[in-house]
Amino acid sequence: MKTRGILNALIGVWFTSAPWIIGFGDQSGALSLSTFFGLIQIIVSLWGSDKPGWNSWQNWVSVITGVWFVVFPFIYSLTNGEVWSSVTLGLITIILSLWNLGTNSDSKL
Repeated sequence: MKTRGILNALIGVWFTSAPWIIGFGDQSGALSLSTFFGLIQIIVSLWGSDKPGWNSWQNWVSVITGVWFVVFPFIYSLTNGEVWSSVTLGLITIILSLWNLGTNSDSKL
């Protein structure tokens, strides 16, 4: 459970730094929203990493940030590499967050 939260937080770190690493830092809208949602994902992933079950609002917020990162590159017309990075990591975030939501409190992963 904690491992999935940490992985989601690391993905959030990537989205926070991706505008400069991948090279879309010159698009102010994409830059600010990637940074904002990346920071939100870091916070809620670490905060909700030990809160399993369907009532964990932190994991629901993490699902929403994952959905955002799947849709994000198409809104801002990012290039091919940026699209694949965002969509892949967004889907991983969704999967890990839903896994956290469906887990009971006895799970260690």
